Amino acid sequence: MKFKNLYTFLNKDLDVIEQELEDVVQSSYPMLSEAGLDMLQAGGKRIRPVFVLLSGMFGDYHIDKIKHVAVALEIIHMATLVHDDVIDDAELRRGRPTVKARWDNRIAMYTGDYLLAKSLEQMTALEDPLAHKILSKTIVDVVIGEIEQLKDKYRYEQTMKDYLKRIKRKTAILIATSCQLGAISAGTDPQLHKKLYWFGYNVGMSFQIIDDILDFTSSEKQLGKPVGSDLLQGNITLPVLIAMEDRNLKNEIMKISSDTKPDEIKPIIDAIKKSGAIEKSYDVSNRYLNKAFALLNEMPSNKARSTMHSIAKYIGKRKI
Repeated sequence: MKFKNLYTFLNKDLDVIEQELEDVVQSSYPMLSEAGLDMLQAGGKRIRPVFVLLSGMFGDYHIDKIKHVAVALEIIHMATLVHDDVIDDAELRRGRPTVKARWDNRIAMYTGDYLLAKSLEQMTALEDPLAHKILSKTIVDVVIGEIEQLKDKYRYEQTMKDYLKRIKRKTAILIATSCQLGAISAGTDPQLHKKLYWFGYNVGMSFQIIDDILDFTSSEKQLGKPVGSDLLQGNITLPVLIAMEDRNLKNEIMKISSDTKPDEIKPIIDAIKKSGAIEKSYDVSNRYLNKAFALLNEMPSNKARSTMHSIAKYIGKRKI
């Protein structure tokens, strides 16, 4: 089953959000508009807006109100992707040239900054100081995560704790905030929106771990970028950390640098896949998913809850 088939009942509202996203990224400065639209047209799962809408269904749901939250969270995500591509010097994303590849690093950074500003502008439609406080803290944490990712490039002597903290800031916290702010915008009680936050956090951790696994197990066509791109760019992910428990394999992995060519890491990718690191990474992902399922069981039973369960299950088993 395709991801989008899990929430077809949201299609009408997601169309509203898609149009809103297109309107929001427009700028009086043509290059910013073109760069923003290029990011939108590259597509994506829109998992953050989906979780905003589903979480809002636990309360007083109104699309005209909640759409601003959904747009704000997706725009922040887009901004982080633009910045990540600069940090990673990435030429492709989802099979298309990145903003930095089409223009340059400066335009990419300004595009990311512009998108972050537009997200804050969107949130002004929500008159709730707690929501603004949560969003501001989220943006701070995401930016710190981007800096940590840059700092940790090719740093092979890092721990599991370092990795988990980094992916929390890189991915999990934005999905967690999507769930929490969707619920807050619908007026749910604090106990429920906090549970939704932790549901989103656990799903987000699993989502990123699966992403890191797929970087080794998928094809270049599926990924829209070369297999092993994370490792080639110096991003030490969970499969690599686990594989480095083998001293001999660690010595080979530590030879990878910014000068390494894509074809030179193919034997290392094969060795990582044979080491058992992929299977152990799936085990870690499943532990987070089980926590997410447990939290869902504590929430009111409705269509949103069952859909969230299906999405979390899909994330744990996805192949791309």
